[in-house]
Amino acid sequence: MAPATGGGERAPLLPGGGNSARAGSRYGSAFSVRPEQLTEMLDPKDPEKLQQLGGAEQICKMLQVDPTVGLRQREQIGASEEHQPFQARRAVFGRNTLPETEAVTFWQLLMAAYNDRTLIMLTIAAAVSLAVGIYDDTLGSHKDDDVKVGWVEGAAIFLAVLVVCFTNAINDYQKEKQFQKLNAKKEDRTVKVRRDGTEVEIGVQEINVGDILLIEPGDIIPVDGVFLDGHNMTCDESSATGESDAIKKGSVEDRRDPFILSGAKVLEGVGSMVVVAVGPRSFYGKIMMAMRQGEGAVTPLQRKLDILAEQIAKYGMSAAILLLITLTVKYLVNCALAPEFPPASIMFSQFVSIVIEAITVVVVAVPEGLPMAVTISLAYATTKMLRDGNLVRQLAACETMGGATVVCTDKTGTLTQNRMTVVRGIVAGRELLSRAEARAFFETLPRETRCLLLEGIAVNSTAFEGPDEQGKIDFIGSKSECALLGFGKTCGLDYRCERADHKPARVYPFSSEKKTMTTIIPISGQEGRYRVHAKGASEIVLRACTRMVGSDGTSQELDDKTRAEMQQHISSFANRALRTFALAYKEIGADELAACSDDDAPLDNLVWIGVMGIQDPLRPGVRQAVDDCHRAGVIVRMITGDNIETARAIARDAGILTKGGQALTGPQWRKMTPEQQHAVLPRLQVMARSSPLDKQIMVERLQERGEVVGMTGDGTNDSPALKLADVGFSMGIAGTEVAKEASDIILMDDNFTSIVKALRWGRAVNDSVRKFLQFQLTVNIAAVLLTFASAVFSSDGQSALTAVQLLFLNLIMDSLAALGLATEGPTDALLARPPLQRNSALITFEMWRMIIGQAAFQLGINLLLLNHGLEIFHLPETPHGTAVLRTMVFNAFIFLQVFNQINCRRIQPNEFNVFANIHRDTGFLLVQLFIVVAQWLIVTYGGVAFSTVPLTGVQWAGTVFIGLLSLPVGLFIRMLPDLSACFGLESANSAAQQHRPEVSTARMRMEASVKDVQYAVRFFSAIRNSQLAKQHPGNGGDSRNFLGDVPSYIGRASTMPSSDATAVPTTNVSASSSWTRVKRAYDKSNGNGGSSL
Repeated sequence: MAPATGGGERAPLLPGGGNSARAGSRYGSAFSVRPEQLTEMLDPKDPEKLQQLGGAEQICKMLQVDPTVGLRQREQIGASEEHQPFQARRAVFGRNTLPETEAVTFWQLLMAAYNDRTLIMLTIAAAVSLAVGIYDDTLGSHKDDDVKVGWVEGAAIFLAVLVVCFTNAINDYQKEKQFQKLNAKKEDRTVKVRRDGTEVEIGVQEINVGDILLIEPGDIIPVDGVFLDGHNMTCDESSATGESDAIKKGSVEDRRDPFILSGAKVLEGVGSMVVVAVGPRSFYGKIMMAMRQGEGAVTPLQRKLDILAEQIAKYGMSAAILLLITLTVKYLVNCALAPEFPPASIMFSQFVSIVIEAITVVVVAVPEGLPMAVTISLAYATTKMLRDGNLVRQLAACETMGGATVVCTDKTGTLTQNRMTVVRGIVAGRELLSRAEARAFFETLPRETRCLLLEGIAVNSTAFEGPDEQGKIDFIGSKSECALLGFGKTCGLDYRCERADHKPARVYPFSSEKKTMTTIIPISGQEGRYRVHAKGASEIVLRACTRMVGSDGTSQELDDKTRAEMQQHISSFANRALRTFALAYKEIGADELAACSDDDAPLDNLVWIGVMGIQDPLRPGVRQAVDDCHRAGVIVRMITGDNIETARAIARDAGILTKGGQALTGPQWRKMTPEQQHAVLPRLQVMARSSPLDKQIMVERLQERGEVVGMTGDGTNDSPALKLADVGFSMGIAGTEVAKEASDIILMDDNFTSIVKALRWGRAVNDSVRKFLQFQLTVNIAAVLLTFASAVFSSDGQSALTAVQLLFLNLIMDSLAALGLATEGPTDALLARPPLQRNSALITFEMWRMIIGQAAFQLGINLLLLNHGLEIFHLPETPHGTAVLRTMVFNAFIFLQVFNQINCRRIQPNEFNVFANIHRDTGFLLVQLFIVVAQWLIVTYGGVAFSTVPLTGVQWAGTVFIGLLSLPVGLFIRMLPDLSACFGLESANSAAQQHRPEVSTARMRMEASVKDVQYAVRFFSAIRNSQLAKQHPGNGGDSRNFLGDVPSYIGRASTMPSSDATAVPTTNVSASSSWTRVKRAYDKSNGNGGSSL
């Protein structure tokens, strides 16, 4: 059959560029099918295109491969001889490797870190300061000084910029190395293929199009292929397509799915497939290549800091220009009033000094410590988060997570352990109440029953024990069978010995139509006798049973009463969202075995052994983590592919689905209009049977409502939603490489509790930046105003603080303060307040109040010292006395900042204890100690460079006491009333700052409770009316409503418009099972057919 012609050829996505394209054209005629024709039938799956190509056998002929032999190691394609194995094949169809991304060099990371407007602005200021300083040292007023220090200020700012850039670049470089190591393990694995008629193991990179890949349970398919042959092959393609149900593989003629996609996991069965797409052309490869595109969005904190830095620069430049004009006019007026006009050289030198003063104001105003504070805080947080199980791939995601308002989480593996486990059971009249009691429960069973139970679990199963993807020994196969084998192992079962001792005489595999699996084995020591072991859906097995294993281990009659009790137990397990499996057996003779059909198992007259309730249990700590999220004002929504009953039960156990909350399915969600989706979102807590598209829509709708969304995902199909979310979490263990590539943070332990840790650290980062910002602005405002005021009002035009003193204040104090304030770890108090609004102001009213109050106090106290310090400290009016006074002013100003740092440790209102947990804040204490020691060295030995003289002990005590006054002043400022509304500022507790859910869980509980009361009163009213009607048939009874009118918003089950209520079938959480029965009874009595709310 001739190959079908497709559309225009696409450029091949192969490494090597033009050389590969030329090689492909040279060998292209050797194959009668093009790569594009093979890939088009896979995405989306199109059996018709497969039929057009002639089916799997014809594709093998087109690819020049015999399915029974496989590729030949020394194949000859075309007329020319190949110098390398499979050279022609790889030239046309490509290798099973993705093109290597262009390695980002350290220099590129360094330049990316420098591409920040604040750093660029600092560089310009440093360059101007350095040029003016060098001129002043060589040709200006300080050319005759012994120590040249004019260059120090500009050089120091350059140093601060370099520290920030290198810290960011090194952090990014190490982060990429960690990410590469994480993925290296998954790329290093082998698969089995058929070559030259024999089975061989090769690395996944060596697979070629045309290879015959041999498939076994537990394999993760690395390439795309078409099914050739096999038995009972079932694949889990949820990581690639989002389809949660296992997919049976087979030929088109058998009406099975013939396409096996890369990323699929083989659950059971064996078989082979012909490889049709590798590398960038495979399903997995296409998505992986798409993930390499796109840039991350600017985070809320980055956006706010950019705006703030720009505003500070404008104000600093305005102050500098004003100072320049004022000092220039003042000097010209003094020159005009002088007896003799000064010479030009002196005037030029003076003008240079004035320019230096103005530049000093700009340098003081520019927050060079701010980017360093952000960098240090993020670097510190990401390092600590790695110990908590979070690998942060994007640094900005750390602070974004601090403002998260919604977390959309998977169920399997994230909330649960991704390990189906027997948690309940009833065997021989005894009940298993928890998985922890499994061994004790087993020991209470009669010996014969124990043997029957373990034998049935071991032989009637296809699961087995082997290494998983991480190399750990675990059960592989159907999750339910793995759970039963796990239960058996806990009870002392060695399934290998059981299977070795009981070779099956006949096996009827599990099928979705019959929902049972049956295995017939010979009975040891009884020639010609066989035991039939059956397991499967409880209702079906129970119907096939006529007898049961009694409490003494003997077979007893299964009467109707016992059958009804068993049915009630099965329903009870199902209501708890447990997957139930029943086990039964019977004994037959050789004649009955010979009469058994090859297709239908002998499921009649069985003896009931018991029923097991299987569930994927919650991870330890999940309930507490969800409660922490709710306490922090973060809504947790569960999005899963499971059915609605299981999803509701797990969500209720985890604390996600609360009273009054809603649960719906993906198909219901997709049928809604955007307006309907927005209406139902406030109460939506669970989405079941969801697809990847549902996750994307969910993220889009939440972001449209101004939410900051965190999304978890582990599959390839989750990558678009992870990319779209504000913070994407992928799974380090169960996650695919595509999901990790698309995510911002990788949960190394796949645990939901790690998300809460990321939330804590994100809020700690936001608080650290705000703490430092409050401190930085206080220093800057006080220093600028002090420099301006002292320079304008002094007779010689000199500032109270010299340029070198300002250098120490600006660089050392700011940088060290960034280190001290940015390294405080998270506390429980961080989760006791709602998240910040996405567009909230970076500086709250409380922060402005503290900044302005402390700056005013510092300015006032320093101006007081400058004007009256000689009298206050009893210093002589001599040059030495003036030098001592200026040193004391400098020392007092530094200690004002030291104690103000302690003030800035707490920025929230009503946080009066600034010393809370200070003994644990080692970094802060070390920074404070270093500053005090450095200040003592500068004052004592600074001499000419810092314009200081040594101080006496009394003078030191006096300046330290002045600095200590910052603490009581800070306490007084905190106690001032909230006047944010008067000044148009945002208070920390205002709605503009705090994001609160539109409908809180407390409100949902209240509404549901009121609804329950309404139904209860109406139910009892209906009963009363019915009794009155019987007593007085004429008057129709009393129809009064004892509850009265209730506002329409109370107890409303949905926010959907009432006119369209039928379009949105959602499921609500009832108050209790008893009230559910009351509601149904009431609805039935009113002719509503028992419809739910």
